Amino acid sequence: MAISHLKRKALVFGKNGQLAWELLRTAPEDWDVLAMGRAEVDLLDADMIEQVLTQHDPGLVINASAYTAVDQAELDAERAFALNQHAVANIADAVAKRGAVGLIHVSTDFVFDGEKSSPYQTNDETAPLNVYGRSKAAGEIELLKRNLPGSLILRTSWVYSSHGSNFVKTMLRLMSDEGRDHLNIIADQIGTPTWARSLAEAIWCAGSNRERLFAGGARIFHSTDAGVASWYDFAVAIQELGFAHGLINRKIAINPIPHHQYPSPTERPSFSVLDKSDFEQQFDLQTKHWRHQLDSMIQELALEKKQP
Repeated sequence: MAISHLKRKALVFGKNGQLAWELLRTAPEDWDVLAMGRAEVDLLDADMIEQVLTQHDPGLVINASAYTAVDQAELDAERAFALNQHAVANIADAVAKRGAVGLIHVSTDFVFDGEKSSPYQTNDETAPLNVYGRSKAAGEIELLKRNLPGSLILRTSWVYSSHGSNFVKTMLRLMSDEGRDHLNIIADQIGTPTWARSLAEAIWCAGSNRERLFAGGARIFHSTDAGVASWYDFAVAIQELGFAHGLINRKIAINPIPHHQYPSPTERPSFSVLDKSDFEQQFDLQTKHWRHQLDSMIQELALEKKQP
């Protein structure tokens, strides 16, 4: 028998995002992974999703697809809810019809209002402040009410990667601008930066442990890197590590500002640190500090830059 026939199959939705990219790179050797984007499957077409699952017969479905343009969502609520709520319902229904298929759906810290001063627990009441958060909370509800065995909602926060567009790469680009001598960065919004690779590895850890994955119906867990930071703290660390690894050749002033001094159409939570202890205990995970993970990602960018 060919080795590939012994492998487990995983289907990832959201092919073009930074999480799907890391999921493909970090997939364990005993998994065959197929990633699909909008060109391959329309997640608003329930019949198409059913056909895809029937054709590929995965043992695990990972939904890394979402409408993530937080500010744009305020102007495009219909599209945000379509992708973040209705698509989740379609995926869950298709999985339910197959049976014995694990489903891991990625959600966000933005389902909370930021009024707490201690890390959010998985059972804390959601109270999103913006369209993006409300649409993601609605997607969670779709999955919870179906209560499928082996289905997880995995909330995360402040995701970045060497792939795609994100805060880290934006900061490095701005810091490299010779005509810029300072940056003003919000210092009163607190959360946890998370390397997409950390999240991908956590997903594979959960998805590979079928016994624990199927230990109940739909459950909520939190997964981020360890530690806390403001956007200002994050930017300072990006500059320090970017300079140390040769991605920028000078340092500029980084000024902490309150969020109301930064023009934005979207209200964001002032505190959105997530308690990860349930997830770590359930799947025997040991979370690394966000600064350690940021250093690893910036080293990766530096190596890419050196390659011809």
